[in-house]
Parts: sequence; structure tokens; C-alpha cells
Amino acid sequence: MKTLSCASAPSDPKRGSYLCGLLIALSLICSVYFVGSAFFGKQYKERLTAWGVIDAMQTSDICKDHCRPSGSETLPQGIVTKKSNYKMRPLWGSSLKDDNPLPSMSLLAIAVGIKQKAIVNQIVEKFPLSDFVVMLFHYDGVVDEWRDLSWSNSAIHVSAVNQTKWWFAKRFLHPDIVAEYNYIFLWDEDLGVENFNPRRYLSIVKDEGLEVSQPALDPSKSIVHHQITARIRNSIVHRKILKFRGNTKCYGNSTSPPCTGWVEMMAPVFSKAAWQCTWFMIQNDLIHAWGLDRKLGYCAQGDWTKNVGVVDAEYIVHLGLSTLGVFNGSEALLSKSKEVDKRPEVRTQSSVEMNIFHERWEAAIKEDRCWVDPNQLISNQTRH
Repeated sequence: MKTLSCASAPSDPKRGSYLCGLLIALSLICSVYFVGSAFFGKQYKERLTAWGVIDAMQTSDICKDHCRPSGSETLPQGIVTKKSNYKMRPLWGSSLKDDNPLPSMSLLAIAVGIKQKAIVNQIVEKFPLSDFVVMLFHYDGVVDEWRDLSWSNSAIHVSAVNQTKWWFAKRFLHPDIVAEYNYIFLWDEDLGVENFNPRRYLSIVKDEGLEVSQPALDPSKSIVHHQITARIRNSIVHRKILKFRGNTKCYGNSTSPPCTGWVEMMAPVFSKAAWQCTWFMIQNDLIHAWGLDRKLGYCAQGDWTKNVGVVDAEYIVHLGLSTLGVFNGSEALLSKSKEVDKRPEVRTQSSVEMNIFHERWEAAIKEDRCWVDPNQLISNQTRH
């Protein structure tokens, strides 16, 4: 292959001169292009670096896997506040620097009506305000009549007429809101607490490693729906029962509720982690939560035959008062003769919701091919 050069130009002088000039011009253009590219490329890169584009490109791989709460992606990470609490703040006179950070506390949340004011007062007075935040769910719409109690101004009051504690809990006890509280007491209002000390109770719960628990019920004074909740004398905690009669029998190797892994719904106590799981399981529309008690073991952070228990050393009385359905909006303030009693309808609705919850649970199991039932794993370990 021949190389074109001025020396090998055609014999025609004019034509040769033209080609040589063209080659020289092309060479100058190429030289200017390469020199200019190097200069301007360096300058352009310096500008990109100044703008942070290069750094952003280099860190994109790191940031790509950086976990951010949904909805906060457009915010700088340092400004994102993931959690909250119920600590009240003064309107004036306070420093932005919190010299008194929230101590290690737990939460007592109770669904209340004004007719049980005296009982609720006895319950709350058992819980030191230095250790517990108190939250009242007013299902009858009456709030002001609680103001005369010494602790009322320190409590959080939430009012919604004719709603259950599970309706309130789903909407006002979101895990991100209560994440700073070690334990959640989600109690009914009809509980006698003469023989109950919450500090000693939590000390036992921590020592025993209970994630889901309840105080035992005094069997001589309480309405007891399930034998496992009845107090056993000279015992600190029990996690299972033996029962050889009735439709449901419980043996030493039983691994399912209500023989083990069971608490009732009138006075459950959840650890922070257990409550986060339980909150997800509460259905928005099934406000009576019947059937939920049989599934609480799934939120026990492991083996529910060990992590769910009934505390005998600190026990209560379940008075069994039927209150939901008696009030109907403003009728809460009317005389007894004008009260509307819908308690039979409430009980019927509770049973309906229990069946719906069971159907949803079974449907969810069929749809989730990746889910493994930990109950089966526990049963297999027990057999072996």
C-alpha cells in the first residue's frame, strides 16, 4: 500500500501543490482538535467536579443501596426524623436543647368510658408517671369530666365515639410513634389492680424473657374465659397448662394456643418488638380483634412456648363489664332510661369478625409461597 505524500504527488505541478496544501491544512486542524480536546476536557472535568457531578457519579453505587424511609428520598439524610413519642412540649420558655431527654419508659393505653372513671383512676394510680406514659381512648366522647383527676393533665386523651381499643391502637399506636417505649400495656377498663405492681411486673417479664404477656387473673373474683389465664398459687410465671377435659385438651407436648403461647385480650402487655409485629396484624376494619389472640404467638420474636407467658406473681381481677354498645353518640350523656343497649349486636359482630379474620389468615397463607409457619418448626422440634 502506498503512502500519500507531497513527494509522491502527480506530475501536474498545480495539482500537486493543491494536494500538499490540503494535507497540511488537515494536519493543522487535527492538531488543534487534539490539543483543544485535552485542554477543554480538563477544564470541563474541573467544572463537573466543582458542581459535584463527578463526586455524585462516583458515590452513586454507595447511595444506591442506602436505605431511606419511604417518602424521604428527596430529603438530606440528616434532617430525617424516623420516630416520635408522646412527650409534651411547652409553648414557651423552653430551650431547643433538651436537657431532660426522655427516660426509659413504657406506655399504658386504656379504652375508657366515664362510668368506669373510679376503676380507671385506681389503675392509673398504680403506674408511676415517672416510668409510664398514660393514654386514654375515650369511646363515649366524654373527656372534660376526667380533668379533676390529679394525673389527667399528664395523660394523652384521644376521643372517638363507639370505637374499640383496637380501632384506637391501629390508628394512634403506630410502631414509629411508640418506638421509644419499652413495653405497651393495652388494657381494658374493667380490671382490679389491688394485687398488681407494674414495676415488679416488668422486672419479672424481663427476667423471664417474655415478649407477650399478661398478669394472671384471680380465679375466685374474675371472669375467666380460658384456663391458662387463671393464677397459679406459689408460681411466678406459667407458660402452659394441662387440660384433659372439654373440647380442647392440653397435654405436656402441646405447642398451640390456648394450651401455650396464649394471652387474653383484656390486659395484654407487649415488648416493643412484639407490638410492632402485632400492629401489622391488626386489621383496619375488624375492630373487635376476636381471633387475634390465637395469633399473637407469631409476634413473640421466637418460640412462643417460651416467650409468651402469664405472670402469676402480679395478678389482677377481670370484672367482665360489658360496656361497648351501651352508648350511642350523644346518648352517653343521657339518663339510663334513654340509653340504647346494643351489646348483643356487638357480640354478634365480634363473632363475625373472628370468622373473617380466620378466613383472611388462611387466604394469606395460600397466597404467600415464601412463608414458613414457625408453629410447625416448633412442633417438629418438640417431637424430636
